[in-house]
Amino acid sequence: MKPRLDDHNDSIERIFEAAIVDSWADLMPPGQAGFIHVEYDLASNGNLDHLQVWSCIKPGYLILVCTYRMSASQSHPAGIQFDNDYESEGLAHTLERVMQHQTVFAPPETFGGRGSIRIGTPTAAESKAAAVSIRAALHHIDSPFAQLAPASKATAFQPAEI
Repeated sequence: MKPRLDDHNDSIERIFEAAIVDSWADLMPPGQAGFIHVEYDLASNGNLDHLQVWSCIKPGYLILVCTYRMSASQSHPAGIQFDNDYESEGLAHTLERVMQHQTVFAPPETFGGRGSIRIGTPTAAESKAAAVSIRAALHHIDSPFAQLAPASKATAFQPAEI
């Protein structure tokens, strides 16, 4: 990850990556290498409708961490639900704020209304950059100018390729 000091109109995918890295200690056992897989679906209006976070500490085995849904149905409530004994107040707070204010950020580049992100074990510098990026993104959401500025493709948090 190479943090860049751009404006705060980040891609929503980069914000998700930063949120995962910032919450890494809640999602992976200490000292355990692995990756987190994020899948999302777009609604017909182009907004994110559904997001799932999966943990992988053993190749080929994904464990559901949480699901965030924008709308409720008979089978599930709206908002975030953690599974498999996972819990992260920080991730829950960040996902709630970002999903509810997603138009502040540049939309994901997807084909067919679905997308995914894979995040590998972060370094200490990447964790620090992610924390800074999340604070900036949440501050941007609270900014009175957030709804006025169109989202761009600027990136404050740049993950390492895995």
